Amino acid sequence: MKATKVTLRKREYPSGKIALYLDFYPAIRDPCTMEMKRREYLGIYLMKSPRTAADRRNNATKMKQAEAIRAQREIALINEKFDFLDKTKGQMDVLKYFYSKLLDKDHKWRIVYEHFNDFVKGSCSFEEMTVDLCNKFREYLLTARRRKSKTLKLSQNSAAGYWSTFRAFLAIAYKEGYLKENINDYLEKIEVKETKREFLTMEELNYLAKTDCLYPVLKNASLFSCLTGLRLSDILQLEWKHIEDYPSGGKCVRIRTEKTDTEATIPISDQALKLCGEPSDGIIFKGLTRQLVNSRLKEWLRDAGIDKYITFHCFRHTYATLMIAGGADIYTVSHMLTHKNVSTTQIYADIVNEKKKAAAEIIKIKED
Repeated sequence: MKATKVTLRKREYPSGKIALYLDFYPAIRDPCTMEMKRREYLGIYLMKSPRTAADRRNNATKMKQAEAIRAQREIALINEKFDFLDKTKGQMDVLKYFYSKLLDKDHKWRIVYEHFNDFVKGSCSFEEMTVDLCNKFREYLLTARRRKSKTLKLSQNSAAGYWSTFRAFLAIAYKEGYLKENINDYLEKIEVKETKREFLTMEELNYLAKTDCLYPVLKNASLFSCLTGLRLSDILQLEWKHIEDYPSGGKCVRIRTEKTDTEATIPISDQALKLCGEPSDGIIFKGLTRQLVNSRLKEWLRDAGIDKYITFHCFRHTYATLMIAGGADIYTVSHMLTHKNVSTTQIYADIVNEKKKAAAEIIKIKED
């Protein structure tokens, strides 16, 4: 028989304190311990003989809180949800749980974890994960400094990306029963601002390819990204076992992308394959690290005479823009970039169209 009735009751102690508890009828089975439970004490206490108006208001407020819990429990039992019986999840360390989830995620998860760790000052339980706390973390991201800078603030787009990742974490925690309600239902996203997507022209790419770099692995990986569109996160994990024969000839990269967690088969040119070096075991671009990219890329670009603000991710923009400018159709480029929606790829087509429009103004006939 299913428990559908939950009654709010009182129990008076010799001290005069009155405890509020819920009475389940019939008793319910705890799915964790398999024991039958008839009562749940709420940790809410009333004053036996309130003397002042303030005491009476305090008792009335506590009764309303207890009644709200009673109604929640009754609805949960009707829906055969018994998560409220497990008190241990609420006491669990959010940071330890968060860390366990980021191990198989992309690098952004670790950055968000570090920001959240700073925000809660190293301590937070699931009982403390409220809508209010999460909204305060949202505000924190909008004003926080970058992890490796004492002066530079996070851009709004970085904050938006980190907030999106944090909400993905909340969704997992709710799905696995660590959060009692779907907090995401009450949270607003951080809007992304339109930004200029920098990329290298074909001429600049050739200059870069001809310029020596103190770190050959950085040069090879960068040019490889320009020729394949692969993200840094995927290039860092790229192994020789991921290079396979393509059914129609040549070679391809077959990997599960770290950001989107999707299987991708990307044909690569002989030139891109040559940048990988001699086949061996394990990682292809040995010695390549994020720290190396962040600290040495600007120096190489400067030596090539390129004064644009180019990050490693801009090599992906370079690939997409040059592919579309060269005549590749947008759907093919979208698949090569492993975009989930072709609308994302459309941005690069718009960039090319703007360049074409500007080119149309180059030739002018002198008018009398």
